[in-house]
Amino acid sequence: MKEKRFPYIPFNPAKSPFYYGWVIIVVGTIGLLMSIPGQTMGLSTFTDALIEALNISRDTLSFAYMIGTISSSLLLIKAGKLFDRFGARPVAIVASICLGLGLFYMSSTVSITHFFENLTGIRHTWVAFGVIYLGFMMIRFFGQGVITLASKTMMMKWFDERRGFALGFSSVFVSGGFAIAPAILESLIQSFNWQGAWIKMAIVLIFIFPIFIFIFFRNDPTDVGLKADGNWTNQKKEKENRFPIKKDFNLQEARKTLAFWLFSGFLGLQGLYITGFTFHVVSIFEQFGSTREEAVTIFQYIAIITVIITIIFSWLSDYIKLKNLLYIMSVGGFLSVGGVIFLSEGIIPYYIMIIGTGIASGMYGIISAVCWPRFFGKKHLGSIMGQVMMILVFGSALGPILFSQSLTLFSSYGPGLAICFIAYFILFIGVFFVKNPQLNISSSDQGIK
Repeated sequence: MKEKRFPYIPFNPAKSPFYYGWVIIVVGTIGLLMSIPGQTMGLSTFTDALIEALNISRDTLSFAYMIGTISSSLLLIKAGKLFDRFGARPVAIVASICLGLGLFYMSSTVSITHFFENLTGIRHTWVAFGVIYLGFMMIRFFGQGVITLASKTMMMKWFDERRGFALGFSSVFVSGGFAIAPAILESLIQSFNWQGAWIKMAIVLIFIFPIFIFIFFRNDPTDVGLKADGNWTNQKKEKENRFPIKKDFNLQEARKTLAFWLFSGFLGLQGLYITGFTFHVVSIFEQFGSTREEAVTIFQYIAIITVIITIIFSWLSDYIKLKNLLYIMSVGGFLSVGGVIFLSEGIIPYYIMIIGTGIASGMYGIISAVCWPRFFGKKHLGSIMGQVMMILVFGSALGPILFSQSLTLFSSYGPGLAICFIAYFILFIGVFFVKNPQLNISSSDQGIK
């Protein structure tokens, strides 16, 4: 059933005493935070426990993670089209329940592995690989993929002129939530062991969060007779839109633009790098004589920079060309990768890494939220976001195996980091040639919406 058939159940958002878009920002942010169990940030604290419990190598786990994540990414274009067809609530409810079931499955991977090993007689490593691959595919698709897609796309639809300003609030809390997530999950693991931690989260996702989604999520302001931005635009004196939408691009048309591939390429590279770094953060820090606790808590310091960057540039993004944000993101990427490469040289590279990662992460959150509706309109936003999420998830799939193979082949994470640095530089050059696709629309094309 399409969501637009029941947007007034259980209440009519249009009767809210204030613009309901601000509620959407809050509940969409909660949706993004609920995706953490399927994000690398949420999985990183379970990595070493899985290696030990399943008796597999770091390379085997990283390869299973890569294949599982790639498999999930291939389904995200279809998920985006389903979002365009059915809306935010049905898609998010199904994703929440399925993510919870995936966590239940992950908590049972050891017993499932032993069962199939005894049943088939196949070598333990292969059975464990197959079992954990399926688990990674499930939680990556429904967590990092569909819940994120539904929550973020829904928020984009409720704002136009103030999109950057509004989504900036979301990015601040998401950055903070992701930063403290490893510490919270580590506490859960210490209290209930790693299986119990996943079970606790699964219960919330299956039985509690879907009710929350049904009550508060709404797909589009037009479904309930509202306009994007509420009355804010009407209160302005007919000021011309700084970045007018002349045409709503469909997915095929968006793919033909340099902006689509350069912006999604930057986001995919950031996903690759930060996923590889996060997935192996304990191992990376151990190489330099640091403890597990120090590795887990570094994200809290990074979050401080991320929040500052987000607050400043979310507001500015409503007024400036978005390619300028890519320049800043490039600088953050250079500093972050360079800081990790020279982490053993002392305290200065450590702080450079924190600052660079915070800058790049802040820009990632802003760019991933504001550029697509500005460049391509909102009519086909779900399918376009599905393609973007596929690229992001695909990139994140490559990060852990790139870092793992770097360590295995060269006894160092340096070569993997060098590849990331070179990739940032190549994309940085491309920024000089990119521009908003709406600027290429002639008057004869503007009738296409």
